[in-house]
Amino acid sequence: MPLSMASIGDILEIKKVGGKEKTQQFLEKLGFVAGEVITVISGNNGSMIVNVKDSRIAIGMDMANKIVVK
Repeated sequence: MPLSMASIGDILEIKKVGGKEKTQQFLEKLGFVAGEVITVISGNNGSMIVNVKDSRIAIGMDMANKIVVK
């Protein structure tokens, strides 16, 4: 499922990062790589905050749609 569908408090593993190559590289630099475990901290209509590699990162729902988690 895409990260944008996750609920607050979910602990998930990244399976795939999609999108154009430039988008993939941007997300990888933020720590969104396959195999990484993330936690959803909060979310609202336009963005969500996730804990990745001991850092809290806010991303828009358009980016969250490109991250496939399990």
